[in-house]
Parts: sequence; C-alpha cells; structure tokens
Amino acid sequence: MEIKNKKLSDDVFFAERKEILQHWPTGAGVNFEEAVAYQKSIPEEKRFGDKLQQADKAGVTLIQPRAGVALYTEHIKLLQYLETEGGADLLPSTVDSYTRLNRYTEAETGIEKSKESGRSMLNGFPIVNYGVDICRRVTSSLKNPVQVRHGTPDARLLTEISIAGGFTSYEGGGISYNIPYSKNHSLAHTIAYWQYADRLVGMYEEAGVSINREPFGPLTGTLIPPCISNAVAVIETLLAAEQGVKDITVGYGQCGNLIQDVAALRSLRQLTAEYLTRFGYEGVKITTVFHQWMGGFPQDEAKAFGVISWGSAAAALAKATKVIVKTPHEAMGVPTKEANASGLRATKQVISMLRDQDFTSIPAVVAEGDIIVEETKCILEKVLELGGGDIAVGTVRAFEAGILDIPFAPSRYNAGKVMPARDNFGAVRILEMGHLPLHKDLVDFHRAKLEERAKSEKRDVNFNMVIDDVYAIGKGFLVGRPK
Repeated sequence: MEIKNKKLSDDVFFAERKEILQHWPTGAGVNFEEAVAYQKSIPEEKRFGDKLQQADKAGVTLIQPRAGVALYTEHIKLLQYLETEGGADLLPSTVDSYTRLNRYTEAETGIEKSKESGRSMLNGFPIVNYGVDICRRVTSSLKNPVQVRHGTPDARLLTEISIAGGFTSYEGGGISYNIPYSKNHSLAHTIAYWQYADRLVGMYEEAGVSINREPFGPLTGTLIPPCISNAVAVIETLLAAEQGVKDITVGYGQCGNLIQDVAALRSLRQLTAEYLTRFGYEGVKITTVFHQWMGGFPQDEAKAFGVISWGSAAAALAKATKVIVKTPHEAMGVPTKEANASGLRATKQVISMLRDQDFTSIPAVVAEGDIIVEETKCILEKVLELGGGDIAVGTVRAFEAGILDIPFAPSRYNAGKVMPARDNFGAVRILEMGHLPLHKDLVDFHRAKLEERAKSEKRDVNFNMVIDDVYAIGKGFLVGRPK
C-alpha cells in the first residue's frame, strides 16, 4: 500500500472507527461527544499540555517517571506514591506488552493471575481491557496530569479508550513505535494506523479539547546520532499536524556528551518550528522532552544515581520542558515504587540546582547544533524529494532505500547499515554511513572525529569501538576505551 500525508476524510475515519471499536468489548464504552464533555470537565491544572506550556514559559524542567502495573487499584496507589513521595510533576500510565501487541486476551489472563498472586503479572497497565470508566478512576485520583506511554504499532483502539478515559497526553508515532519495537510491521501500515490516532486527536482539538501528543524520541535508545532521531521527530510532527494535532512535544534521548545533548535538543526545537511553518501548519504548540540515558545501566545503585544525575543535568542545561526519569534499579528489571521515587527526587534536586543556568547559547553548543541542523536537513530534504514533496510517501521510500536508517532496530523494514560510535569526547558520530544522504563535508567530519579517537587509543577505527561504547556506561565510563 502507498500512504500519503493527507488528512483523513470523515467518511474514511468513521468507517474505520466503527470497525476499531469492535476489536474488544470495552470499545463499546467510547462515545465521542460524551468523552469531549468529560475532557472539558478536567481542570486546567490536570491538563498535560497546559502544564507543559506554563513550564516552558517559566523556563522550568518538569519531571516524569515511567510506571505501570496490572491491577488498577495498585496502579492508582503507585502513581499517588510517585506523586507524593517522588514529587513527580507529570505522571505516566505505561502500558503492558500484551496490550502493545493487541493481545488483549493474554492481557486479561495477566489481570486474573495478578489478582490471584497479589503481585503484578503484567509489565504495565492494560488500558484496553479496563476500558473508559476504570481509566477515569485512575486519572481522576491524581493531582497532576497523566500521559499514556506504550510502544504500540497499531494503537487505534488504545487511543480511543485512553482519551475517552481522561488521559490528556499520548505518546507514540508510526515510525518511532514501529521500527525500534517491531520486526514485521509494515511502515506504510503503521503510519496509516497513527494517522487514525492523530486524526482522532485532531477531532478532539476541533471540538475544543487539546490533547498533547509526543513522538517517541530515543528510538532504540542506543547511540542514536541526533540527526536521525531529530529527523524522525520532525517527520512524525508533520504527520500529526496534518491530521489536526496542535500540541506536540518532541523528544530526544540522552547520548552522554553534554555539548551534543544540549545542541541536539536545541536544534530539534528549531527544526520542528521551521518545518511546521514551511508546510503551513499554524498555531501548533511545541515543547520538548529529554529522556535520561536509555542504554545499559550499572547494577550498583550509587553508580546508577550518577547516571541519572548526569541526565538530569543535561535536561536542565538544555532547558527541556520535561525529563523522563530512570530509576536506580534500571539494570535489575522492574523497579520498586521506592526506587522509582528516589530517582525522581535525585532528578528534581539536580534540576532545581541548575534552574538558573542555561547552556543553549554557548558557542560550542551553537557550533554543534549547526552541524546537527545541517545533517538533519540533508535527511529531511532527501525524504521529501523521494516522496515528491509528500513526507509520508517519502518516509516509506526512504526506509526502503536506507536513506532513513535507525541503528540497532529489529524491523525488517530498516536497512540496519548505519553504525554509530563515540568520538574522543564521547559525542556520537557515524562510523558506517550506510545510505544516509549526508554530503561529503559532513561525512569527512564524522570520519575525522573517529580518527582522532583512534589515534588517541592507538587502534584503527572499527566495529570494536561500537561494542566497547554500547557497554561502557554499565562499566562506569562514557567512551569505551580499550584496556
């Protein structure tokens, strides 16, 4: 199939919607007009987008954890704990893996087994199984806004129930919730699925209810060159805006070099605004999210707090609107609520200390940002060229050609030819370009940076650098130096 970046017509949308709401019995509990009225009854201080806008204007970085368990009563207790004991400004409902794969029967079994065992047998909160009313119990029991975080290639029913259930922010996108998460989902299909989700958000917007949307910035979370993650974020923003979305939070996953991380977030905001204006999408509110380190963590809690604090500092100095917080149990599986809260408190301490400092305009950041902008534009312009000006068509063709290529992604629709490694100062550079459309000066820049490291380490530029870098932070370093 060929998918185009065109707003879904009412006829197409409602025909599809009738089918989607029949996928699981809880779909029958969704009534758009009633859901609009319910959303309008939610007070301003509990609306995700409003709180982000206030923080953005004040130059404050908000903190948000990840969290989700199987039983809704326990899920409420967990989020209330993170709100009171962790000091979370924004709250999540992270969805379980079965729901992400649309396997609602297995999710139902997980709920029943959780009731029997007294502990969560799912790694998240099964929104579709619970339906609208229970979701409203969750969202209404908290003082702060709540977002749905998941990882679902086909999230159409999940979107319907989530928004009707009172969640005011929703994460994901047709690229970022497919290529890094799934092996066999066609990109054209997942872009189409997410056009439905974004059209639904657009319809709420037109009815007077603004739902915040957040493309997933970190992608695979492993040494992702900023130009790749930024290009995907801009593309998903344009796809969402075409469907009527007016409130978008673009994100970036920490790489570890402070200058590059600040520059990447700065350039992401700049490019998002530039491309929205270029294509005539007016009145779209832009905020940013910084994800603390998404790769391997040290098992030692004290060392893990070091990694968390470094991510907190980078988010604060980059003036991110919010930061997604990790826990000191990251290397050991699902964290306790106490560990989750302690990660939040550590993050808030660092962010509060750095509130009055801003690295976004220092010369080194501006210089690095200019490089990232140039690289990202090389990719985006080639995508548009391949699509004849249509970003959706171009995206599918770009992945087919390897013009867009996400390192370490499992998808068979991803070329997997691009290979990153760190330079001598820990910034992520590109060791193997694959078919990325960077011009010769940029290619030479990356090679020179890696040659500089190789000379320092007295070895050749090769794949061993990649392996060393993937495991370095877990071993207490940023750059994977040979012993």
